Amino acid sequence: MMANMVTAINNALDLILQEDDKAIILGEDVGKDGGVFRVTDGLFDKYGDRRVMDTPLSESGIIGTSIGMALGGMHPIPEVQFAGFMYLAFDQLVNHANRYRSRTRGTWNVPMVVRTPISGGVRTLEHHSESPEALYSHAGGLTVVIPSNPYDAKGLLIAASHMNDTVLFLEPTKLYRLFKQDVPEGIYEVPIGKAGIVSEGEDLSIITYGTMVPVVKNAVSKRKVSADIIDVRTINPIDEKTILDSAKKTGKVIIVHEAPLSFGVGAEISARIAEKAMFELDSPIIRVGSPSLPYPFPQYEDYYVPNEGKVIAAIDKILSE
Repeated sequence: MMANMVTAINNALDLILQEDDKAIILGEDVGKDGGVFRVTDGLFDKYGDRRVMDTPLSESGIIGTSIGMALGGMHPIPEVQFAGFMYLAFDQLVNHANRYRSRTRGTWNVPMVVRTPISGGVRTLEHHSESPEALYSHAGGLTVVIPSNPYDAKGLLIAASHMNDTVLFLEPTKLYRLFKQDVPEGIYEVPIGKAGIVSEGEDLSIITYGTMVPVVKNAVSKRKVSADIIDVRTINPIDEKTILDSAKKTGKVIIVHEAPLSFGVGAEISARIAEKAMFELDSPIIRVGSPSLPYPFPQYEDYYVPNEGKVIAAIDKILSE
């Protein structure tokens, strides 16, 4: 079937509910309204209010309830309407969901998939365009996933639903309806913890994920360079081997993400390459990201989020060194 990311995720959720009678979707407006972006559209009518549940406007309550459900033998799939709202549930995620396995010495698990839209590019207001993946990746015990296309979104979500621990499934808002892709109708998995190789080349490596994958692809196409484009896909645990193999092969590395540069995923990737592949590099690593400032109001968004021009400038710079 041809699907955008919204329909691919909707199809994945439908299959998960069919496959696992312990799976429950819950969140603000996920039932009758089908979610703010209509990702859960039609599921309430198909499965009823005991499987697709509208909740009060309380992110801490949604995640706290989901943790209790998971400990009680259910498999909750809570939705938080926007990533900026999930900060209200930060305590539940980093003090409870990620710690139960270690706290109980492996006796208790929290099998739960937390879905939320992330990142900007669609002219939303404050708290609607956050890119918080680094915050949650720092909390040991949380798996953090960000798809960049419909095929991966469906396969990664199904794979996440088969895990026995908490997964944060972060969905780039701008990519929800940006393009369609051929997606199998049945159940399949895209492996969590394994990066995707978007393209292979010899001149340089560009490591990216989420909203920046199509931006990088367009920049590489315009510059007509031979580039490895690595889509990280799983932020935590990160696929270090694929990244290092590419860095050693080309000797030139650019890291591109929408989140602020300071203390971010790009810094972590850069540090690992510096520690384990420094002598295979021909030039310093270049990072392209957003300024280390709060996300701006919509009229300033184009100045804040990395674009093709910034990626092309990085490509020109690294190839000239």
